[in-house]
Amino acid sequence: MKTIAEYSSDVELAIRSLGLPGGKLSSLYEPIEYGLSAGGKRIRPVLVLMGADAFGGNALSAMTPAVGIETFHNFTLLHDDVMDNSDLRRGRPTVHKKYDENTAILSGDTMLTLATKYVATVDDAKLRRVLDTFNDMALRVYEGQRMDMDFETAESIAVNDYLEMIEGKTSSLLGASVKIGAIIGDASDKDADLMYEYGKMMGVAFQIQDDWLDTFGDSATFGKPIGGDILNGKKTYLYVAALAEGGQTADALRAAFNIPAGEMRIKAVTRLYEKLGIDEKCKKAVGHYSSKALKALNATSLDEEKKEAFRKLAEKLIGRKK
Repeated sequence: MKTIAEYSSDVELAIRSLGLPGGKLSSLYEPIEYGLSAGGKRIRPVLVLMGADAFGGNALSAMTPAVGIETFHNFTLLHDDVMDNSDLRRGRPTVHKKYDENTAILSGDTMLTLATKYVATVDDAKLRRVLDTFNDMALRVYEGQRMDMDFETAESIAVNDYLEMIEGKTSSLLGASVKIGAIIGDASDKDADLMYEYGKMMGVAFQIQDDWLDTFGDSATFGKPIGGDILNGKKTYLYVAALAEGGQTADALRAAFNIPAGEMRIKAVTRLYEKLGIDEKCKKAVGHYSSKALKALNATSLDEEKKEAFRKLAEKLIGRKK
């Protein structure tokens, strides 16, 4: 198997080589190229390639489906940005700000169709399993997004409901990515399902870690200002864990979030999180879901060398500072 950096480099080359139509259709496809060119970790297509390689397949044969997964991921980001009216994505103007909202919606719809087309290039013998995995994942992502939107106006959110939301919106795509790769590589149903569990649990740990970094991370290494989620009133794992304390604590949390957006709000909420030990609760939760991911990985039939490659990926993703 290759290194994570090598897989990522292969994905970048494949994305740059897509050759989407130009000319009179450039107004449709240029925003897609713009969105895909923003970079990012490319973890999801890397998982597809690693899954295929690990189970005896050929990463080259999995490349087009891997690009399909990355296209789907960027489609969700594009539409998320429209719904949130976000100005920036990875330090650049979002598609709907650079072009316009109608263009973003239509180009996003096109990305979804392209993603399905790319994923469906697998061998006929594996097509049904791959498409079932892809479509089930897509529905989970949409359901998770709807839950996240509903949370914006919810007075109370249970921790389990938050975890269900991130399993859908974030971690189901990581699970499906590595499962699709495993299917392409001829994994058994049992191994493919275990790899899905590995990816899904890794995704939950990743999201909780991301929530933690936004409040307790170092802005110099995180790559963006600390406290953005607090300023935006976002309901994160930290928020719902604190809310679960109930009573006066929940009232104090809501009051802190009602302070006008600025440094005072960030300091007030952060102090409350520190008082409640939310920092340590997050670390414990990340460790819990990381362990579940590795337990699923260890139960597969992969040899130790290949398991170690996936352990390193989990460590890179979850142990990150940015």
